[in-house]
Amino acid sequence: MAADADAKKRRAAIAALELIASKTIIGVGTGSTVSFFLEGLAARPDLVRGAVSSSEGTSARLRSIGVPLVDLNDITALDLYIDGADEATPARHLIKGGGGALTREKIIAAAARRFVCIIDDGKLVATLGHFPLPIEVIPMARALVARALAARGGRPVWREGFITDNGNQILDVHGLSISDPVALERELNQICGVVTVGLFALRPADELLIGTAEGVERR
Repeated sequence: MAADADAKKRRAAIAALELIASKTIIGVGTGSTVSFFLEGLAARPDLVRGAVSSSEGTSARLRSIGVPLVDLNDITALDLYIDGADEATPARHLIKGGGGALTREKIIAAAARRFVCIIDDGKLVATLGHFPLPIEVIPMARALVARALAARGGRPVWREGFITDNGNQILDVHGLSISDPVALERELNQICGVVTVGLFALRPADELLIGTAEGVERR
C-alpha cells in the first residue's frame, strides 16, 4: 500500500514540474510529496532561478541539488508555490502542518500568486478533521491555548520533543469535524498565543494535483 501511495505522490509531483515557467523563482513546501517534487527538480536544476523554502529541511535539499535559496523579503512577487497537504477537500481547503512547517508554509502561500497543492488521492476528503489539526503556539502559552481548544470540543495533544523552525511548539488537535473551515480558521487565529493554525481555508490552494492509480486529476 505504501508503494502505491508513493507512486501516486510521484505522479502529482512530476505533474507540478510542468507548471513551472523557466528561470522563475518558486516557493517550495515541505513533506513526503514535496520530496518527490525535489527529486524531479534535481534532474532539471536549471529549470528555476531560485526558490523560497518553507523549512530548514527543504532548504538543505534545495542546496544539495544546486537550487539557490531566495529570501522572501528580497522579492516583490512570487508566481508559484508548490506544496503538499495532510488533507484536502474538493473546495481546495487544506489541513497542513504534519511536518511542523505550517507557519512558513502559510506565509509563502499568502505571498504567492498561485498555490498548487500536490497530493495523492488518499488525502482527498469530504470534510476536514480526520487528520489532527496542527497549531503552532508560543511555548509559554501552550497550556492556555490547549484549554481554549478543549473548550471548543477539540482534544489537543502536545507534540512533545518537537520544536518548529521558528522555536515554537505544536499542538495537534484531535476530534474536530470541520464543517466551516473558513470560520474556524478565523476563530482559532484569535486565541492568544496561537502563531499559526494549520487550516488553509482563508487562503486555499488555487489548484489540486491529485495523484491516482490512473494518472493525475486536476481540480
